[in-house]
Amino acid sequence: MFYDDYVNVDNNAKTWNEKSDSFSLNVPKKFNFAYDVVDRFAKETPEKEALVWTSDEEDDRIYSFGSLAKEVNKTANYLTSLGLKKGDRIMILVRTRYEFWYLLLASHKIGAIVIPATIQLLQNDLEYRFKTAEVSAIFAFGVGRLQEFIDAACQTCNMNPIKVTIGNSRDNWHCFDKEYAQFSDVFEKPKGEAYACDEDISVVYFTSGTSGEPKMVAHNFLYPLGHIVTAKYWQCVTENGRHLTLAETGWAKALWGKIYGQWLCGCAVFVYDTKRFVPKLMLQKIADYHVNSFCAPSTVYRYLIREDFSQFDLSALTECTTAGEALPHDVFDTFLAKTGLKIREGYGQTELTLTTSNFPGMEVKTGSIGLPAPGYDIDLIDKEGNSCKTGEAGEIVLRLDKGRPFGMFGGYYKDKEKTAQTFAGGIYHTHDIAIRDEDGYFWFQGRTDDLIKSSGYRISPFEVENILLKHPAVFECAVTGVPDEKRGQAIKATIVVKEGYEANEELTKDILFHARSQGANYKIPRIIEFVKELPKTISGKVRRVEIREKHEASMKNK
Repeated sequence: MFYDDYVNVDNNAKTWNEKSDSFSLNVPKKFNFAYDVVDRFAKETPEKEALVWTSDEEDDRIYSFGSLAKEVNKTANYLTSLGLKKGDRIMILVRTRYEFWYLLLASHKIGAIVIPATIQLLQNDLEYRFKTAEVSAIFAFGVGRLQEFIDAACQTCNMNPIKVTIGNSRDNWHCFDKEYAQFSDVFEKPKGEAYACDEDISVVYFTSGTSGEPKMVAHNFLYPLGHIVTAKYWQCVTENGRHLTLAETGWAKALWGKIYGQWLCGCAVFVYDTKRFVPKLMLQKIADYHVNSFCAPSTVYRYLIREDFSQFDLSALTECTTAGEALPHDVFDTFLAKTGLKIREGYGQTELTLTTSNFPGMEVKTGSIGLPAPGYDIDLIDKEGNSCKTGEAGEIVLRLDKGRPFGMFGGYYKDKEKTAQTFAGGIYHTHDIAIRDEDGYFWFQGRTDDLIKSSGYRISPFEVENILLKHPAVFECAVTGVPDEKRGQAIKATIVVKEGYEANEELTKDILFHARSQGANYKIPRIIEFVKELPKTISGKVRRVEIREKHEASMKNK
């Protein structure tokens, strides 16, 4: 609804490149999403749908902007009563419960820095985050042993932050459910330096830690405006529609799909708060609540296509997107056959907003992460820093001499050294590898340390994985390079087989035969290992570094 207030674009442009070139943002002064978007909706269209929340345990909650704004104001007054203020660091671990929206927006209002985190963290994970972020307060949902781990971590770190429980009561903790509701639903906007906006830090997310300790990515109050492109041109959300992004609030993908861009474009956010992913239940929710646009990792689509789609009325669903991991061709083709919808891939990082995508009006190239988003000047460079030729693999970098793309992070929180390394040479280094084809489309190859160098060839693990995933017995796989005396590195495939198949020597031979029939000889795995599950980060990304380390350790023990 407010999209036109912030965006300049030539809607008559015939190609994506023309539209992208014409795109610019009107940046308001002293922008704060909670006041300038949520409160404005609450004042001008209080009945407009904002958040549709459902779970398997509690009754549904449907919030208009008017009703949500009141809950946010109560929460802001509550946070202030606890002594929290601008610059304090508030860690929120609440799965995808509706309280997340209360707390995030209330924190924006008082100027506190929000640090969302996943409820899957264990004590050692929490200790690292508590010490690194120097948290002032912790809000945690009463699930499993999470609050027990928090208490233990605080004791180990010799820290005494404010602790607030949600969904239960606990000794020596405040109880959000009982306390916040007592406060006024009118909140007085801070004045002067107490008012947070623009370049002030609003959110800090820890990265997933695929190749080392998680880093703290700091975004400012202008960050939400960068996600207008995410919602409008990638997810293609609609005015008064309902959008569903599958992501726990502990990961930055939640801010890509559960609040900022969607509301700026006038679309409601649909949330299914569930303990575990059940494909059939997810499809039923999409059907029952008439979800219009959907975004999920490719692994989710891989599970969904195993269901009988004829049981669900998905007629309201018009747009589907994916990011975070490569989309296999067979998943794309099967989903298209069952729904008539093309899954459009996108690429970005916690540090960025949507960076590249298969945008509407473009030819969708399956497996490609598409063309650059507006404001992103992307190049591929080799180890010497030279721009790569068409078809040559190189690191994805962002050239910043014409300005920074909107929504890009300012740096790693309290880590000037890491920030300087990432921006070395006046460009932003993603540490991701891609190839650019003759049409300018980018094809993701992996992290810089994931690329396999075997017998003089540079091999993308995703390219080999796409071949293996076409075998009927392969459910999931991860391809890595392991030390080899003759080749430098050999290709190893770590595979999870589908139900009904037995992991044995005969299946190994059949998979290798399949791989030889589908790809060049230098891409054929030399080693196959069957496992029950792949090692993953808490956010669900495969930890190839762990597979490599385990392999090297096993070779040393032989």
